[in-house]
Amino acid sequence: MPVTAASLTVALIQFNAAVGDLAGNALRIVELARQAHARGAALVIAPELSLTGYPPEDLLLRPAFMRACEEQLAACAAALVDLPGLQLVVGHPRSLDPLGDVRTRSLEVQRRVNAASVLSGGRVMATYAKRELPNYQVFDERRYFVSGRDVGFGPVVIEAQGLRVGILICEDAWFEEPAAATKAAGAQVLAVINASPFHLGKAEEREQRMAERARATGLPLLYAHLVGGQDEVVFDGGSFALDASGAVRARAASFTEELLLVDVKADGSIEGPLAPAPTRQAQAWGALVTGVRDYLGKNGFPGAIIGLSGGIDSALVLAIAVDALGADKVRAVMMPSPYTADISWIDARDMAARLGVQYDEITITPMFEAFKAGLAAEFAGLPEDATEENIQARVRGTLLMALSNKSGRIVLTTGNKSEMATGYCTLYGDMAGGFAVIKDVAKTLVYELAAWRNAQGAAPVIPERIITRAPSAELRPDQTDQESLPPYEVLDAILARYMEQDQGAEEIVAAGFAPADVERVTRLIRVNEYKRRQSPVGIRITHRAFGRDWRYPITSKFRA
Repeated sequence: MPVTAASLTVALIQFNAAVGDLAGNALRIVELARQAHARGAALVIAPELSLTGYPPEDLLLRPAFMRACEEQLAACAAALVDLPGLQLVVGHPRSLDPLGDVRTRSLEVQRRVNAASVLSGGRVMATYAKRELPNYQVFDERRYFVSGRDVGFGPVVIEAQGLRVGILICEDAWFEEPAAATKAAGAQVLAVINASPFHLGKAEEREQRMAERARATGLPLLYAHLVGGQDEVVFDGGSFALDASGAVRARAASFTEELLLVDVKADGSIEGPLAPAPTRQAQAWGALVTGVRDYLGKNGFPGAIIGLSGGIDSALVLAIAVDALGADKVRAVMMPSPYTADISWIDARDMAARLGVQYDEITITPMFEAFKAGLAAEFAGLPEDATEENIQARVRGTLLMALSNKSGRIVLTTGNKSEMATGYCTLYGDMAGGFAVIKDVAKTLVYELAAWRNAQGAAPVIPERIITRAPSAELRPDQTDQESLPPYEVLDAILARYMEQDQGAEEIVAAGFAPADVERVTRLIRVNEYKRRQSPVGIRITHRAFGRDWRYPITSKFRA
Protein backbone atom coordinates (compact mmCIF):
# COMPACT_ATOMS: atom_id res chain seq x y z
CA MET A 1 0.00 0.00 0.00
CA PRO A 2 1.73 3.23 -1.09
CA VAL A 3 2.51 5.90 1.48
CA THR A 4 2.52 9.58 0.63
CA ALA A 5 3.29 12.62 2.74
CA ALA A 6 -0.45 13.07 3.17
CA SER A 7 -1.16 9.61 4.58
CA LEU A 8 -0.25 7.28 7.41
CA THR A 9 -0.15 3.52 6.97
CA VAL A 10 -1.30 1.78 10.14
CA ALA A 11 -1.15 -1.96 10.78
CA LEU A 12 -3.77 -3.51 13.05
CA ILE A 13 -2.34 -6.74 14.46
CA GLN A 14 -5.13 -9.32 14.77
CA PHE A 15 -3.45 -12.33 16.33
CA ASN A 16 -4.18 -15.29 18.58
CA ALA A 17 -2.53 -14.65 21.94
CA ALA A 18 -2.18 -17.43 24.53
CA VAL A 19 -2.77 -16.45 28.14
CA GLY A 20 0.45 -16.66 30.13
CA ASP A 21 2.72 -17.26 27.13
CA LEU A 22 4.46 -13.95 27.60
CA ALA A 23 7.56 -14.77 25.59
CA GLY A 24 5.53 -16.38 22.80
CA ASN A 25 3.10 -13.47 22.60
CA ALA A 26 5.96 -10.96 22.60
CA LEU A 27 7.74 -12.85 19.83
CA ARG A 28 4.56 -12.93 17.72
CA ILE A 29 3.96 -9.20 18.22
CA VAL A 30 7.53 -8.43 17.16
CA GLU A 31 7.28 -10.70 14.10
CA LEU A 32 4.04 -9.04 12.97
CA ALA A 33 5.43 -5.56 13.63
CA ARG A 34 8.41 -6.36 11.43
CA GLN A 35 6.14 -7.63 8.68
CA ALA A 36 4.05 -4.48 8.94
CA HIS A 37 7.11 -2.23 8.82
CA ALA A 38 8.34 -4.06 5.72
CA ARG A 39 4.99 -3.29 4.10
CA GLY A 40 5.24 0.42 4.83
CA ALA A 41 3.52 0.79 8.19
CA ALA A 42 4.80 3.53 10.48
CA LEU A 43 2.35 2.72 13.28
CA VAL A 44 1.50 -0.81 14.47
CA ILE A 45 -1.34 -1.42 16.91
CA ALA A 46 -1.63 -4.66 18.91
CA PRO A 47 -4.76 -5.60 20.88
CA GLU A 48 -5.63 -5.08 24.55
CA LEU A 49 -3.48 -7.13 26.96
CA SER A 50 -1.96 -8.82 23.93
CA LEU A 51 1.28 -9.35 25.84
CA THR A 52 -0.46 -11.55 28.43
CA GLY A 53 -3.45 -12.85 26.52
CA TYR A 54 -6.96 -12.09 27.76
CA PRO A 55 -8.19 -12.59 30.41
CA PRO A 56 -5.15 -13.36 32.58
CA GLU A 57 -7.40 -13.43 35.67
CA ASP A 58 -5.59 -14.16 38.96
CA LEU A 59 -2.24 -14.49 37.24
CA LEU A 60 -2.27 -10.73 37.68
CA LEU A 61 -2.07 -11.23 41.45
CA ARG A 62 1.29 -13.01 41.17
CA PRO A 63 4.35 -10.74 41.51
CA ALA A 64 6.40 -13.09 39.33
CA PHE A 65 3.86 -12.74 36.53
CA MET A 66 3.88 -8.95 36.71
CA ARG A 67 7.68 -8.87 36.74
CA ALA A 68 7.74 -11.12 33.68
CA CYS A 69 5.33 -8.73 31.93
CA GLU A 70 7.69 -5.83 32.52
CA GLU A 71 10.62 -7.85 31.20
CA GLN A 72 8.81 -8.90 28.03
CA LEU A 73 7.58 -5.37 27.35
CA ALA A 74 11.18 -4.17 27.50
CA ALA A 75 12.22 -7.07 25.26
CA CYS A 76 9.60 -6.05 22.68
CA ALA A 77 10.97 -2.52 22.61
CA ALA A 78 14.56 -3.70 22.30
CA ALA A 79 13.72 -6.16 19.52
CA LEU A 80 12.43 -3.33 17.30
CA VAL A 81 15.20 -0.80 17.92
CA ASP A 82 16.60 -1.32 14.43
CA LEU A 83 13.36 -0.22 12.72
CA PRO A 84 13.60 3.58 12.41
CA GLY A 85 10.38 5.52 12.51
CA LEU A 86 8.27 2.57 13.71
CA GLN A 87 5.92 3.04 16.66
CA LEU A 88 4.24 0.03 18.26
CA VAL A 89 1.25 0.25 20.59
CA VAL A 90 0.96 -2.87 22.75
CA GLY A 91 -1.51 -3.81 25.50
CA HIS A 92 -0.16 -5.05 28.83
CA PRO A 93 -0.79 -4.86 32.59
CA ARG A 94 1.32 -2.45 34.62
CA SER A 95 1.87 -2.50 38.36
CA LEU A 96 1.94 0.81 40.21
CA ASP A 97 3.34 -0.61 43.47
CA PRO A 98 6.55 -2.44 44.39
CA LEU A 99 5.95 -6.00 43.28
CA GLY A 100 5.64 -8.49 46.10
CA ASP A 101 5.88 -5.86 48.88
CA VAL A 102 3.25 -7.57 51.00
CA ARG A 103 4.42 -5.75 54.14
CA THR A 104 2.61 -2.60 53.07
CA ARG A 105 0.03 -3.79 50.59
CA SER A 106 -1.57 -7.20 50.05
CA LEU A 107 -1.39 -8.71 46.58
CA GLU A 108 -5.16 -8.40 46.12
CA VAL A 109 -5.13 -4.61 46.54
CA GLN A 110 -1.87 -3.76 44.84
CA ARG A 111 -2.67 -1.17 42.21
CA ARG A 112 -2.46 -2.22 38.58
CA VAL A 113 -3.66 -0.62 35.39
CA ASN A 114 -4.74 -2.11 32.10
CA ALA A 115 -2.23 -0.28 29.95
CA ALA A 116 -1.25 0.51 26.38
CA SER A 117 2.37 1.53 25.87
CA VAL A 118 3.94 3.13 22.84
CA LEU A 119 7.28 1.52 21.99
CA SER A 120 9.80 3.26 19.75
CA GLY A 121 13.56 3.57 19.52
CA GLY A 122 14.08 0.66 21.89
CA ARG A 123 12.13 2.10 24.82
CA VAL A 124 8.68 2.89 26.19
CA MET A 125 7.78 6.39 24.98
CA ALA A 126 4.36 6.77 26.63
CA THR A 127 1.76 4.75 28.55
CA TYR A 128 -2.00 5.12 28.60
CA ALA A 129 -4.16 3.48 31.31
CA LYS A 130 -7.70 2.26 30.68
CA ARG A 131 -10.28 4.52 32.29
CA GLU A 132 -13.52 2.53 32.00
CA LEU A 133 -13.29 -0.91 33.64
CA PRO A 134 -16.10 -3.33 32.68
CA ASN A 135 -17.54 -5.50 35.44
CA TYR A 136 -20.47 -7.26 33.81
CA GLN A 137 -21.08 -10.45 31.80
CA VAL A 138 -17.67 -12.21 31.57
CA PHE A 139 -15.72 -9.11 32.63
CA ASP A 140 -14.20 -8.77 36.11
CA GLU A 141 -11.68 -5.99 35.58
CA ARG A 142 -12.35 -4.09 38.81
CA ARG A 143 -11.01 -7.10 40.69
CA TYR A 144 -7.61 -6.51 39.11
CA PHE A 145 -7.26 -2.92 37.88
CA VAL A 146 -7.76 0.66 38.96
CA SER A 147 -8.99 3.29 36.53
CA GLY A 148 -6.36 5.40 34.86
CA ARG A 149 -8.29 8.55 35.72
CA ASP A 150 -7.93 7.72 39.44
CA VAL A 151 -4.14 7.32 39.42
CA GLY A 152 -2.99 10.25 37.35
CA PHE A 153 -2.94 8.86 33.80
CA GLY A 154 -4.22 11.27 31.19
CA PRO A 155 -4.80 11.03 27.44
CA VAL A 156 -1.96 9.82 25.25
CA VAL A 157 -1.60 11.26 21.76
CA ILE A 158 1.34 10.35 19.55
CA GLU A 159 2.45 11.80 16.23
CA ALA A 160 3.09 9.53 13.27
CA GLN A 161 3.94 10.91 9.83
CA GLY A 162 2.30 14.21 10.66
CA LEU A 163 -0.95 12.77 12.05
CA ARG A 164 -1.79 12.84 15.76
CA VAL A 165 -3.19 9.51 16.98
CA GLY A 166 -4.94 9.15 20.34
CA ILE A 167 -4.90 5.83 22.20
CA LEU A 168 -7.96 4.26 23.89
CA ILE A 169 -8.53 0.80 25.36
CA CYS A 170 -11.70 -1.17 24.56
CA GLU A 171 -14.42 -0.03 27.01
CA ASP A 172 -13.10 3.54 26.90
CA ALA A 173 -14.49 3.92 23.41
CA TRP A 174 -18.00 2.89 24.55
CA PHE A 175 -18.21 6.07 26.66
CA GLU A 176 -18.04 9.73 25.66
CA GLU A 177 -15.50 11.11 28.15
CA PRO A 178 -12.30 9.21 27.26
CA ALA A 179 -12.67 9.87 23.53
CA ALA A 180 -13.61 13.51 24.08
CA ALA A 181 -10.60 14.02 26.38
CA THR A 182 -8.33 12.42 23.81
CA LYS A 183 -9.65 14.68 21.07
CA ALA A 184 -9.17 17.69 23.34
CA ALA A 185 -5.56 16.60 23.77
CA GLY A 186 -5.06 17.03 20.03
CA ALA A 187 -5.96 13.66 18.50
CA GLN A 188 -6.88 13.61 14.82
CA VAL A 189 -7.42 9.83 14.78
CA LEU A 190 -8.59 7.43 17.50
CA ALA A 191 -6.83 4.06 17.85
CA VAL A 192 -8.67 1.59 20.07
CA ILE A 193 -7.03 -1.64 21.26
CA ASN A 194 -9.46 -4.38 22.21
CA ALA A 195 -10.07 -7.80 23.71
CA SER A 196 -13.83 -8.04 23.35
CA PRO A 197 -15.29 -11.54 23.91
CA PHE A 198 -17.60 -12.81 21.20
CA HIS A 199 -21.29 -13.43 21.42
CA LEU A 200 -23.86 -13.53 18.67
CA GLY A 201 -24.54 -10.02 17.44
CA LYS A 202 -21.49 -8.51 19.20
CA ALA A 203 -19.61 -7.70 15.98
CA GLU A 204 -22.49 -5.62 14.67
CA GLU A 205 -22.91 -3.93 18.05
CA ARG A 206 -19.22 -3.03 18.18
CA GLU A 207 -19.25 -1.40 14.77
CA GLN A 208 -22.43 0.51 15.60
CA ARG A 209 -21.07 1.82 18.90
CA MET A 210 -17.72 2.75 17.41
CA ALA A 211 -19.53 4.52 14.57
CA GLU A 212 -21.35 6.58 17.19
CA ARG A 213 -18.00 7.47 18.78
CA ALA A 214 -16.48 8.44 15.43
CA ARG A 215 -19.43 10.68 14.61
CA ALA A 216 -19.49 12.22 18.10
CA THR A 217 -15.82 13.17 17.93
CA GLY A 218 -15.66 13.82 14.21
CA LEU A 219 -12.57 11.59 14.04
CA PRO A 220 -11.74 8.40 12.15
CA LEU A 221 -11.39 5.35 14.39
CA LEU A 222 -9.13 2.29 14.15
CA TYR A 223 -10.13 -0.86 16.05
CA ALA A 224 -7.52 -3.60 16.67
CA HIS A 225 -9.00 -6.80 18.09
CA LEU A 226 -7.83 -10.17 19.39
CA VAL A 227 -8.78 -13.46 17.77
CA GLY A 228 -8.82 -16.98 19.23
CA GLY A 229 -10.26 -19.10 22.04
CA GLN A 230 -9.44 -18.87 25.74
CA ASP A 231 -11.24 -21.42 27.91
CA GLU A 232 -14.93 -20.59 27.45
CA VAL A 233 -14.56 -17.22 25.72
CA VAL A 234 -13.76 -16.66 22.07
CA PHE A 235 -12.43 -13.55 20.35
CA ASP A 236 -13.65 -13.14 16.80
CA GLY A 237 -11.21 -10.69 15.28
CA GLY A 238 -12.93 -8.60 12.63
CA SER A 239 -10.68 -5.58 13.30
CA PHE A 240 -11.89 -2.55 11.38
CA ALA A 241 -11.40 1.11 10.50
CA LEU A 242 -14.09 3.79 10.33
CA ASP A 243 -14.02 7.21 8.77
CA ALA A 244 -15.29 10.24 10.68
CA SER A 245 -18.84 9.63 9.43
CA GLY A 246 -18.84 6.17 11.04
CA ALA A 247 -18.70 4.26 7.77
CA VAL A 248 -16.66 1.03 7.79
CA ARG A 249 -13.85 1.51 5.28
CA ALA A 250 -11.67 -1.48 6.15
CA ARG A 251 -12.31 -4.77 7.94
CA ALA A 252 -10.28 -7.90 8.69
CA ALA A 253 -11.80 -11.36 8.37
CA SER A 254 -13.34 -13.00 11.43
CA PHE A 255 -11.89 -15.97 13.34
CA THR A 256 -8.50 -15.85 11.66
CA GLU A 257 -5.21 -14.08 12.23
CA GLU A 258 -4.62 -11.13 9.95
CA LEU A 259 -2.38 -8.14 9.55
CA LEU A 260 -4.78 -5.40 8.46
CA LEU A 261 -3.04 -2.45 6.82
CA VAL A 262 -5.03 0.75 6.37
CA ASP A 263 -4.12 4.14 4.96
CA VAL A 264 -5.31 7.12 7.00
CA LYS A 265 -5.31 10.27 4.88
CA ALA A 266 -4.73 13.76 6.19
CA ASP A 267 -8.35 14.61 5.37
CA GLY A 268 -9.55 11.74 7.63
CA SER A 269 -10.45 9.35 4.85
CA ILE A 270 -9.60 5.65 5.20
CA GLU A 271 -8.52 3.10 2.63
CA GLY A 272 -7.97 -0.62 3.16
CA PRO A 273 -9.28 -4.11 2.41
CA LEU A 274 -12.89 -4.74 3.40
CA ALA A 275 -13.80 -8.32 4.34
CA PRO A 276 -17.54 -9.09 4.30
CA ALA A 277 -19.38 -9.23 7.60
CA PRO A 278 -20.21 -12.89 8.43
CA THR A 279 -23.79 -14.12 8.79
CA ARG A 280 -25.18 -15.11 12.19
CA GLN A 281 -24.73 -18.81 11.46
CA ALA A 282 -21.20 -18.27 10.17
CA GLN A 283 -20.36 -16.35 13.34
CA ALA A 284 -21.66 -19.14 15.55
CA TRP A 285 -19.84 -21.81 13.58
CA GLY A 286 -16.61 -19.84 13.54
CA ALA A 287 -16.78 -19.33 17.30
CA LEU A 288 -17.42 -23.02 17.99
CA VAL A 289 -14.66 -24.21 15.67
CA THR A 290 -12.21 -21.67 17.07
CA GLY A 291 -13.12 -22.59 20.64
CA VAL A 292 -12.50 -26.29 20.05
CA ARG A 293 -9.30 -25.80 18.07
CA ASP A 294 -7.73 -23.51 20.65
CA TYR A 295 -8.89 -25.36 23.75
CA LEU A 296 -7.27 -28.55 22.51
CA GLY A 297 -4.31 -26.89 20.83
CA LYS A 298 -3.35 -24.52 23.65
CA ASN A 299 -3.76 -27.24 26.29
CA GLY A 300 -1.84 -29.87 24.35
CA PHE A 301 -4.53 -32.50 23.75
CA PRO A 302 -3.64 -34.74 20.78
CA GLY A 303 -7.23 -35.18 19.67
CA ALA A 304 -10.86 -35.66 20.65
CA ILE A 305 -13.26 -38.49 21.41
CA ILE A 306 -17.00 -38.12 20.90
CA GLY A 307 -19.81 -40.44 21.87
CA LEU A 308 -21.79 -40.61 18.63
CA SER A 309 -25.42 -41.59 19.23
CA GLY A 310 -27.10 -41.12 15.89
CA GLY A 311 -28.78 -37.99 17.27
CA ILE A 312 -28.40 -34.41 16.18
CA ASP A 313 -26.40 -33.06 19.14
CA SER A 314 -23.52 -35.52 18.85
CA ALA A 315 -23.65 -35.17 15.04
CA LEU A 316 -23.23 -31.41 15.32
CA VAL A 317 -20.34 -31.74 17.78
CA LEU A 318 -18.63 -34.25 15.47
CA ALA A 319 -18.92 -31.89 12.50
CA ILE A 320 -17.53 -28.99 14.55
CA ALA A 321 -14.65 -31.11 15.84
CA VAL A 322 -13.65 -32.27 12.37
CA ASP A 323 -13.73 -28.71 11.02
CA ALA A 324 -11.62 -27.59 13.98
CA LEU A 325 -9.09 -30.40 14.23
CA GLY A 326 -9.20 -32.50 11.06
CA ALA A 327 -10.65 -35.99 10.73
CA ASP A 328 -7.41 -37.69 11.77
CA LYS A 329 -7.63 -36.20 15.27
CA VAL A 330 -11.24 -37.16 15.96
CA ARG A 331 -12.58 -40.53 17.08
CA ALA A 332 -16.29 -41.36 17.22
CA VAL A 333 -17.60 -44.15 19.46
CA MET A 334 -21.11 -45.56 19.15
CA MET A 335 -22.30 -47.28 22.36
CA PRO A 336 -25.65 -48.94 21.68
CA SER A 337 -27.96 -50.17 24.42
CA PRO A 338 -31.00 -52.47 24.24
CA TYR A 339 -33.07 -49.38 23.40
CA THR A 340 -30.94 -48.06 20.54
CA ALA A 341 -32.95 -47.92 17.32
CA ASP A 342 -31.53 -49.50 14.18
CA ILE A 343 -31.61 -46.15 12.41
CA SER A 344 -29.30 -44.73 15.07
CA TRP A 345 -26.64 -47.32 14.20
CA ILE A 346 -27.13 -46.73 10.49
CA ASP A 347 -26.98 -42.94 10.72
CA ALA A 348 -23.98 -42.91 13.06
CA ARG A 349 -22.01 -45.17 10.72
CA ASP A 350 -23.08 -43.06 7.76
CA MET A 351 -21.94 -39.80 9.31
CA ALA A 352 -18.61 -41.18 10.49
CA ALA A 353 -17.96 -42.43 6.95
CA ARG A 354 -18.87 -39.05 5.43
CA LEU A 355 -16.37 -37.27 7.66
CA GLY A 356 -13.69 -39.95 7.49
CA VAL A 357 -13.14 -40.28 11.24
CA GLN A 358 -12.15 -43.37 13.19
CA TYR A 359 -15.38 -45.08 14.20
CA ASP A 360 -15.92 -47.84 16.73
CA GLU A 361 -18.92 -49.58 18.28
CA ILE A 362 -18.93 -50.82 21.88
CA THR A 363 -22.22 -52.24 23.12
CA ILE A 364 -23.10 -51.31 26.70
CA THR A 365 -25.69 -54.08 27.10
CA PRO A 366 -23.49 -56.55 29.08
CA MET A 367 -22.32 -53.79 31.44
CA PHE A 368 -25.83 -52.44 31.87
CA GLU A 369 -27.14 -55.89 32.72
CA ALA A 370 -24.26 -56.41 35.17
CA PHE A 371 -25.17 -53.20 36.99
CA LYS A 372 -28.79 -54.23 37.21
CA ALA A 373 -27.84 -57.68 38.49
CA GLY A 374 -25.55 -56.19 41.10
CA LEU A 375 -28.33 -53.90 42.31
CA ALA A 376 -31.16 -56.43 42.01
CA ALA A 377 -31.44 -57.04 45.75
CA GLU A 378 -31.48 -53.32 46.51
CA PHE A 379 -34.07 -52.59 43.81
CA ALA A 380 -36.31 -55.60 44.47
CA GLY A 381 -39.99 -54.72 44.12
CA LEU A 382 -39.27 -51.27 42.74
CA PRO A 383 -40.26 -50.26 39.19
CA GLU A 384 -37.64 -49.19 36.65
CA ASP A 385 -37.35 -45.41 36.34
CA ALA A 386 -34.73 -42.74 35.66
CA THR A 387 -32.27 -44.75 37.76
CA GLU A 388 -31.85 -47.36 35.04
CA GLU A 389 -31.72 -44.66 32.38
CA ASN A 390 -28.91 -42.89 34.22
CA ILE A 391 -26.96 -46.13 34.64
CA GLN A 392 -26.80 -46.42 30.85
CA ALA A 393 -25.53 -42.86 30.52
CA ARG A 394 -22.92 -43.45 33.23
CA VAL A 395 -21.69 -46.65 31.61
CA ARG A 396 -21.15 -44.69 28.41
CA GLY A 397 -19.37 -41.92 30.31
CA THR A 398 -17.08 -44.45 31.96
CA LEU A 399 -16.18 -46.01 28.62
CA LEU A 400 -15.41 -42.67 27.00
CA MET A 401 -13.27 -41.54 29.92
CA ALA A 402 -11.37 -44.84 29.87
CA LEU A 403 -10.61 -44.36 26.19
CA SER A 404 -9.59 -40.80 26.94
CA ASN A 405 -7.21 -41.89 29.69
CA LYS A 406 -5.53 -44.47 27.46
CA SER A 407 -5.14 -42.23 24.43
CA GLY A 408 -4.71 -38.79 25.98
CA ARG A 409 -7.53 -37.48 23.78
CA ILE A 410 -10.14 -35.29 25.43
CA VAL A 411 -13.83 -36.25 25.57
CA LEU A 412 -16.06 -33.62 23.98
CA THR A 413 -19.49 -33.68 25.59
CA THR A 414 -22.56 -33.21 23.43
CA GLY A 415 -25.16 -31.59 25.71
CA ASN A 416 -26.79 -28.39 24.46
CA LYS A 417 -27.94 -25.28 26.35
CA SER A 418 -31.57 -26.37 26.52
CA GLU A 419 -30.50 -29.58 28.26
CA MET A 420 -28.07 -27.79 30.59
CA ALA A 421 -30.83 -25.37 31.55
CA THR A 422 -33.43 -28.00 32.40
CA GLY A 423 -31.17 -30.73 33.78
CA TYR A 424 -32.00 -33.06 30.91
CA CYS A 425 -28.57 -34.60 31.31
CA THR A 426 -26.87 -37.08 33.62
CA LEU A 427 -24.15 -36.29 36.11
CA TYR A 428 -21.14 -38.57 35.51
CA GLY A 429 -22.88 -39.78 32.36
CA ASP A 430 -23.37 -37.67 29.25
CA MET A 431 -21.98 -34.74 31.26
CA ALA A 432 -18.67 -36.61 31.74
CA GLY A 433 -15.89 -35.12 29.64
CA GLY A 434 -13.39 -32.34 29.32
CA PHE A 435 -15.02 -29.71 27.10
CA ALA A 436 -18.68 -28.94 26.42
CA VAL A 437 -18.74 -27.76 22.81
CA ILE A 438 -22.42 -26.78 22.45
CA LYS A 439 -23.11 -25.94 26.08
CA ASP A 440 -24.31 -22.48 25.01
CA VAL A 441 -26.18 -23.59 21.88
CA ALA A 442 -29.94 -23.89 22.36
CA LYS A 443 -31.63 -26.88 20.72
CA THR A 444 -33.35 -24.75 18.09
CA LEU A 445 -29.97 -23.30 17.13
CA VAL A 446 -28.54 -26.83 17.00
CA TYR A 447 -30.96 -27.61 14.18
CA GLU A 448 -30.25 -24.29 12.47
CA LEU A 449 -26.48 -24.85 12.53
CA ALA A 450 -26.80 -28.44 11.31
CA ALA A 451 -28.77 -27.29 8.29
CA TRP A 452 -26.35 -24.39 7.69
CA ARG A 453 -23.29 -26.65 7.82
CA ASN A 454 -24.87 -29.11 5.38
CA ALA A 455 -25.35 -26.28 2.91
CA GLN A 456 -21.68 -25.21 2.96
CA GLY A 457 -20.02 -28.06 1.11
CA ALA A 458 -20.52 -30.10 -2.02
CA ALA A 459 -22.40 -32.73 0.00
CA PRO A 460 -24.11 -32.71 3.42
CA VAL A 461 -21.97 -33.98 6.30
CA ILE A 462 -24.91 -34.72 8.60
CA PRO A 463 -27.39 -37.33 7.31
CA GLU A 464 -30.77 -35.73 6.72
CA ARG A 465 -32.61 -38.25 8.90
CA ILE A 466 -30.56 -37.17 11.92
CA ILE A 467 -31.96 -33.67 11.46
CA THR A 468 -35.56 -34.64 10.76
CA ARG A 469 -36.20 -37.49 13.23
CA ALA A 470 -37.71 -36.78 16.65
CA PRO A 471 -34.92 -36.32 19.23
CA SER A 472 -34.59 -39.05 21.85
CA ALA A 473 -32.14 -40.07 24.55
CA GLU A 474 -33.02 -43.73 23.73
CA LEU A 475 -32.81 -44.83 27.36
CA ARG A 476 -36.17 -46.60 27.40
CA PRO A 477 -38.53 -47.98 24.75
CA ASP A 478 -40.03 -45.42 22.33
CA GLN A 479 -38.68 -42.45 24.30
CA THR A 480 -38.72 -38.91 22.87
CA ASP A 481 -37.49 -35.68 24.43
CA GLN A 482 -40.84 -33.95 24.11
CA GLU A 483 -42.49 -36.42 26.48
CA SER A 484 -40.81 -34.66 29.39
CA LEU A 485 -40.09 -31.19 27.96
CA PRO A 486 -42.20 -28.55 26.18
CA PRO A 487 -41.59 -28.19 22.43
CA TYR A 488 -38.09 -26.83 21.91
CA GLU A 489 -39.40 -23.68 20.25
CA VAL A 490 -41.31 -22.91 23.45
CA LEU A 491 -38.58 -24.10 25.82
CA ASP A 492 -35.85 -22.07 24.13
CA ALA A 493 -37.98 -18.92 23.97
CA ILE A 494 -38.73 -19.13 27.70
CA LEU A 495 -35.09 -19.91 28.42
CA ALA A 496 -33.93 -16.85 26.48
CA ARG A 497 -36.35 -14.57 28.29
CA TYR A 498 -35.72 -15.92 31.79
CA MET A 499 -32.01 -16.69 31.68
CA GLU A 500 -30.58 -14.31 29.08
CA GLN A 501 -32.94 -11.34 29.46
CA ASP A 502 -33.73 -11.65 33.20
CA GLN A 503 -37.49 -11.54 32.67
CA GLY A 504 -39.66 -12.80 35.53
CA ALA A 505 -42.27 -15.53 35.22
CA GLU A 506 -45.18 -13.07 35.20
CA GLU A 507 -43.57 -11.05 32.44
CA ILE A 508 -43.01 -14.17 30.33
CA VAL A 509 -46.62 -15.29 30.81
CA ALA A 510 -47.77 -11.79 29.83
CA ALA A 511 -45.81 -12.23 26.58
CA GLY A 512 -48.18 -15.09 25.64
CA PHE A 513 -46.58 -18.24 27.05
CA ALA A 514 -48.67 -20.82 28.90
CA PRO A 515 -48.33 -20.44 32.69
CA ALA A 516 -47.77 -24.19 33.10
CA ASP A 517 -44.90 -24.14 30.61
CA VAL A 518 -43.33 -21.08 32.23
CA GLU A 519 -43.56 -22.58 35.71
CA ARG A 520 -42.15 -25.89 34.53
CA VAL A 521 -39.18 -24.44 32.65
CA THR A 522 -38.21 -21.82 35.24
CA ARG A 523 -38.43 -24.41 38.02
CA LEU A 524 -36.16 -26.78 36.09
CA ILE A 525 -33.63 -23.99 35.55
CA ARG A 526 -33.59 -23.20 39.27
CA VAL A 527 -33.35 -26.73 40.66
CA ASN A 528 -30.60 -27.90 38.28
CA GLU A 529 -27.97 -25.34 39.22
CA TYR A 530 -26.10 -28.05 41.13
CA LYS A 531 -25.70 -30.04 37.93
CA ARG A 532 -24.40 -27.12 35.92
CA ARG A 533 -21.76 -26.38 38.56
CA GLN A 534 -20.34 -29.83 37.85
CA SER A 535 -20.42 -29.61 34.07
CA PRO A 536 -17.31 -29.11 31.92
CA VAL A 537 -16.36 -25.66 30.74
CA GLY A 538 -17.91 -24.88 27.37
CA ILE A 539 -17.84 -22.30 24.58
CA ARG A 540 -19.78 -19.08 25.13
CA ILE A 541 -21.64 -17.80 22.06
CA THR A 542 -24.52 -15.84 23.61
CA HIS A 543 -24.36 -12.73 25.76
CA ARG A 544 -25.23 -14.90 28.77
CA ALA A 545 -24.00 -18.45 29.07
CA PHE A 546 -23.98 -20.92 31.93
CA GLY A 547 -20.46 -20.05 33.00
CA ARG A 548 -18.56 -16.88 33.87
CA ASP A 549 -21.60 -14.64 33.44
CA TRP A 550 -24.13 -16.86 35.30
CA ARG A 551 -23.41 -16.88 39.03
CA TYR A 552 -26.55 -18.08 40.74
CA PRO A 553 -26.59 -19.79 44.15
CA ILE A 554 -27.35 -23.49 44.26
CA THR A 555 -29.35 -23.05 47.47
CA SER A 556 -31.96 -20.34 46.99
CA LYS A 557 -35.58 -19.85 47.96
CA PHE A 558 -36.25 -16.97 45.56
CA ARG A 559 -39.02 -17.75 43.08
CA ALA A 560 -39.82 -15.24 40.34
